[in-house]
Amino acid sequence: MEQNGADLVVRTLVENGVRMCFANPGTTEMHMLAALGRTEGMALSLCLFEGVATGAADGYARMTGAPAAVLLHLGPGFANGMANLHNARKAETPLFNIVGEHATYHLAYDAPLTADIEGMAASVSAAVATPQTPGEVAGATAHLLSEVSTGGVATLIVPNDVAWLPAEGAPVAALPKARPSHDEAKLADALATLSAPGAALVIGAPCITRRMAELAEAIARKTGAKVLAEAAVARMQRGGGTPPLARIPFHVDPATEALKEARAAVLCGAREPVAFFAYPGRPSKLLPEGAAVLPLCAPGGEVEATLEVLAAALGAEVTPYTQSEVEAADPEAAIDAEVLGRSVARTLPTGAIVVDESITNGGHMFPMCAEAPSHDWINNRGGSIGYSMPVALGASTACPDRKVLCVTGDGSAFYTLQALWSMARDKRDVTVLVLANRSYRILANETSKIGAGAPIDETQPLMSLEDPAPDWVKLAEGQGVVAERVATAGALQAALEAAMSSTGPRLIEVAM
Repeated sequence: MEQNGADLVVRTLVENGVRMCFANPGTTEMHMLAALGRTEGMALSLCLFEGVATGAADGYARMTGAPAAVLLHLGPGFANGMANLHNARKAETPLFNIVGEHATYHLAYDAPLTADIEGMAASVSAAVATPQTPGEVAGATAHLLSEVSTGGVATLIVPNDVAWLPAEGAPVAALPKARPSHDEAKLADALATLSAPGAALVIGAPCITRRMAELAEAIARKTGAKVLAEAAVARMQRGGGTPPLARIPFHVDPATEALKEARAAVLCGAREPVAFFAYPGRPSKLLPEGAAVLPLCAPGGEVEATLEVLAAALGAEVTPYTQSEVEAADPEAAIDAEVLGRSVARTLPTGAIVVDESITNGGHMFPMCAEAPSHDWINNRGGSIGYSMPVALGASTACPDRKVLCVTGDGSAFYTLQALWSMARDKRDVTVLVLANRSYRILANETSKIGAGAPIDETQPLMSLEDPAPDWVKLAEGQGVVAERVATAGALQAALEAAMSSTGPRLIEVAM
């Protein structure tokens, strides 16, 4: 069969290590879909909503470090996937979009699905390309892969005739970029800052490794500096004797409280801490006014190597961390945030991947799970809700031998519940906890804080999921996922133990 433009795109992806595509195709992608299907080395997963496909690609890349591809249909399809592309961009996740476009000669007629795909893509992508001939596709694909080799979203827009026309040539090799090192000129100042009273060390990275946590703890013990990770971490290795690394709190008041004693902050792979939102009478920047900020290693840089240099220069030695045991909750107790934290920490198996979108009920879960067996923890760095179930699907696709636990609120889960169908179809080993408080409780918490007053009779229904109350057991079973509902600590513990000792997708609706 003669090679066409679509074949050359896919061959270039495979030759450069892209081996997975999450797809929601339409008419303009049929040649791309055919090429994806017939190219050896490329696997496919069907997603029923574009936001599931983009989130799954994000989760896959967070666990592998290599990009997955996403196949999307024209501008509207891309728009449906943009929320989770925003999250991937903020997490510095390498991700490769393939977006079908009308044939070059058809664009002039402004057909119903015509849109400014490049304009939309530019808002969430580090690099965008639209090849105009089949001869350009290999070079454009390789260029985009090079641009996002250290993280970021790439978007290749493929006109339909460019996909179907014959294409000569071979795949082009991408040239990976190097991650930036630390700023050697600032090292002496950083060492002096960390050794002075009131010092903070703020860490951020696409993946905070166990070694980073060990080095950070050693630096804190040697200098007395306060060490914190950014509020949302794309991926963090935890548990199994890893020293706990606290995060800057999400809410503005506890965040400013956590940093109130800081006179200076050394940033290692992190940005200067800021509040998620503006609040009347509260600061946008979380460090105290007048605190010095010293960026030692840029975001996306060689954070672990930088911490090695700091520890060596300070003479800070890594020592073993001894974990403590998390006590069980009263089996008859109703489930609240503390019971949730205890139950998850006590049942998490070695090697688990936790995808956390617990929002209002997860305050105890993160610190308690530091005492669990070794696991990875994934957070939403972009803040656009509905990320967790798609990311869990992608993480399980990347690591099929590891248990994935997705913890999400019921409001968030509604955004991308189609991920359950893909989990069932692909037989992914994901357990989903839907925390059913039947409300958008985060909004009720935020409305008075932002100065809009308490919810009133007219606005309260917009924050409630009570009328009608969703039945997550039926919603899950309707998509092929085994499900149950629990309301006590003992029932939650038993359900988690059963889920962790079995395989395949499961959903547990947790009455909060």
